[in-house]
Amino acid sequence: MAKQTGQVYRRLLAYSKPYTRRILLAMVASLGVAGSDVAIAKLVQPLVDYVLAAQTMSLVNLSAVVVIALAAIKGASRYVQEYFIKTAGQLVVQDLRNDVFGHSLDLSMGFYAKTPSGSVVSRILNDIGMLQKSAADELVAVLREGLTLIGMVSLLFYNDWRLAVVAFTVLPVAVLPASYIGRRIKKYVRKSLANIGLLTSILQESFSGIKVVKAFGTEGDEKQKFRSENNNYYQRMKKVIRYDAASAPIMELLSSFGAAGVLWYGLQRVMEGAMTQGELMSFIVAMGMMYAPMKRLIKTNNVIQKAVGAAERVFELLDQPIDIYDVPGAINLRDVRGHVCFEQVDFGYDDELVLKGFSLDVPPGEVVALVGASGAGKSTLVGLLSRFYDPLHGRIAIDGQDISQVTQASLKQQIALVDQETFLFHDTLLNNIRYSKPEASEAEVRQAAQMAYADDFISAMPDGYATVIGDRGVRLSGGQRQRICIARAILRDAPILLLDEATSALDTESEAVVQRALGNLMRNRTTFVVAHRLSTVMHADRILVMEDGELKEQGSHQQLLQHGGLYKRLYDVQFQEQAG
Repeated sequence: MAKQTGQVYRRLLAYSKPYTRRILLAMVASLGVAGSDVAIAKLVQPLVDYVLAAQTMSLVNLSAVVVIALAAIKGASRYVQEYFIKTAGQLVVQDLRNDVFGHSLDLSMGFYAKTPSGSVVSRILNDIGMLQKSAADELVAVLREGLTLIGMVSLLFYNDWRLAVVAFTVLPVAVLPASYIGRRIKKYVRKSLANIGLLTSILQESFSGIKVVKAFGTEGDEKQKFRSENNNYYQRMKKVIRYDAASAPIMELLSSFGAAGVLWYGLQRVMEGAMTQGELMSFIVAMGMMYAPMKRLIKTNNVIQKAVGAAERVFELLDQPIDIYDVPGAINLRDVRGHVCFEQVDFGYDDELVLKGFSLDVPPGEVVALVGASGAGKSTLVGLLSRFYDPLHGRIAIDGQDISQVTQASLKQQIALVDQETFLFHDTLLNNIRYSKPEASEAEVRQAAQMAYADDFISAMPDGYATVIGDRGVRLSGGQRQRICIARAILRDAPILLLDEATSALDTESEAVVQRALGNLMRNRTTFVVAHRLSTVMHADRILVMEDGELKEQGSHQQLLQHGGLYKRLYDVQFQEQAG
């Protein structure tokens, strides 16, 4: 545990390295704050012995000037310290959040298949948010209170080492409960942040699927699910609060033993003439000013332990291996004709194989349809060609080049995807279409929309292409959303086209219109069409019939019907359903 905590500190320090200058300036200013406090404690002795006891009137005015001067020095030093250390902390957190978000985007679809996106969002926002407090506010406290504590300790030993030893008997005793409390706080903070991740996932799912929730009237179930997880979070945080609240009273009690010992022994030394009243008063003031930062440092340690618990979770995400990456020496894929080959490809999720020894050779410009029951491996083929995943065995090549040996950026430039999940951004229609080609002109966007038969309904909207369509395109119908996604793929103008249930959300009339648009789009492009409705793939150059991850049949529509195998059975079932 201690080793893991040490690693967290070292990694956070590595993020602080670019801002060393700011931190050093803050440390120099902290010396001014600590020095001012030490000077105030030290000046108690001459104030008592020379001003009050000896009634030296010439020093009265000087005392007032000194107090104001020390306050000015302390105030200026505190401003400089807080400004530089807090901005350094904010920059550290900003860099960390950027790195975590960037790393999360680089993780493969395999990671997101197993990890709720709400958990990732929670780590980037909530966990780093908790870390942010310690990286800014608590670093200020550590510097200021730490240097003040060192200064006061030095003054105590300088004034009277015997009394200092008495005052310090409490320190070893205080370290043990403080350390124990810190460990418990870190443990329960980690667990509570896991609860926050689940809460974030519930929120995300409930609001993203609000139409389904309302359609089935399950608001009560969602509320109960949220209340239950929210209560789990409270139970964890209650333990954090319990330990945090216990630290101050424990420290107060232990401090009282040290103070009582100093008072008892110090009064005896004054009566014996071994020290003056001013020296005792200066010592007591310094001791009080020493215990104050000690208490605040223990409180700060509790906050830092919360931050360490959060940082461990953040670094867990940052340490997730990127399993889809550009190999050293990866080349750019250029001038693609669209010749696609699958060579003895095996792929599976966990221990279950979804594709088994799959081989396929698709010449440039051929339209290949993939049909079969759900779970046959059709969408998996599309994902592998897009390199969302890498095969367990075998290879996939485009124009003879293994796609695992080319840069991902150049591979994605050669592929346009229209997925069955019509995802649109909370942005304008123009920017949603232009997402596939950010540099495209408005004229190019409009042309793509016309080819997707989307221009008419877009132009009819009050703001036209500048219309903001809401979260996930909520202001559009299912067919309209699909046509925007098709326009986005048309604008990409890639040599390889992937249509994964691209017309699944369209009614019969819209489907006929979009099929004509897709017919124009597919011309001279290598196209993979995944479909359940066989009516949409009847005119494909070749139809592949998948079952249990294996290629069972292939051929044209007429050839497969004449063959009388699996395709014929699927066709008859759908024909009977439509007739019925």
